[in-house]
Amino acid sequence: MTGALPDLTGMLVVCAHPDDESFGVGALIHAFATGGTEVTILCFTHGEASTLHGIDGDLTTIRAAELAAASDHLGVAGVHVLDYPDGALADQPRDALVDHVVELATDVDAEGLLVFDHGGITGHPDHQAATDAALAAADMLDLRVLAWAIPAQVAATLNQEFDTTFVGRNDDECHLTLEVDRTTQFAAIECHTSQSADNPVLRRRLLLQHDTECLRFLR
Repeated sequence: MTGALPDLTGMLVVCAHPDDESFGVGALIHAFATGGTEVTILCFTHGEASTLHGIDGDLTTIRAAELAAASDHLGVAGVHVLDYPDGALADQPRDALVDHVVELATDVDAEGLLVFDHGGITGHPDHQAATDAALAAADMLDLRVLAWAIPAQVAATLNQEFDTTFVGRNDDECHLTLEVDRTTQFAAIECHTSQSADNPVLRRRLLLQHDTECLRFLR
């Protein structure tokens, strides 16, 4: 169904990699921030294992800087990047991941968490591990959890065209369908030069979805 963003004073975005906040939920973050929600980002890795390398240099340093710049565009109040290994987040002690979310959500007085949908959108295990940690933390803190989802038809088109593993949702599984302004999201995406210079899947996904995004309530 269509609707408006939930009214939250503070929200913690829990993600696995720098660029998840822009490529995925950038339009939603900006909508929350401009609506008066104080948004904080917790990113578990530096994204150092990425196979995309649009600029020379150490991705550990580069991608953290890109995240900081993108977050400024999106209106984010604070960014916290941890040093878990990119590509192996699902192998880390789950309790430790959960503790990070609990601690930061408490520190920033978050009323809700924003995560990637079950399946990690792209099927990436790191994405799912971040979502799992957020859900466990939300159970402990009694917080709402909003999940960014993509429509099933969009996922199917991307998988057919690019041999990807996107996980989509049918209309009846999406609790909110929102109109968004992608102008600021595109500016944030451009900050991730190392990852966005050669990323046709991202461009195609945004084209297919036009100015709409879907949210599911996981808790």
